[in-house]
Amino acid sequence: MISNESRTVRGKIYKNASAELRDKGYISPINVLVQMDRLTVKQVEGWRFKRINYLEGAINLNLAKLKHFLQGFKKYAKEHHLKPSVTVYKSWGKGAKKTLRFSKTGNPSLEKSCLTHYVKQSDKE
Repeated sequence: MISNESRTVRGKIYKNASAELRDKGYISPINVLVQMDRLTVKQVEGWRFKRINYLEGAINLNLAKLKHFLQGFKKYAKEHHLKPSVTVYKSWGKGAKKTLRFSKTGNPSLEKSCLTHYVKQSDKE
């Protein structure tokens, strides 16, 4: 049985992911978290400018709920026949463009889940 909270999270994912897909042609977990008010644009910019070491600590979700969000996000992508595309986030600003980590631990499965965007498949595929 699906809880009301699960339905609410799923509904928010679907609403925000659909809007992003329509507007940009792809969906990103980080952008959807911003649209769901679980991250702020300022926090994402702080991460990109190396003022925040990892974004996971800034998210307004505990780890279990983050996992639930990522599963719902992936399910949305699968239902809409989107193709995964892992994105490497690089830092902004002066100096070397450092590769940014999403999580404190750098856990490869969490990194991959959080940094995977989903894009529309081309007609050629």
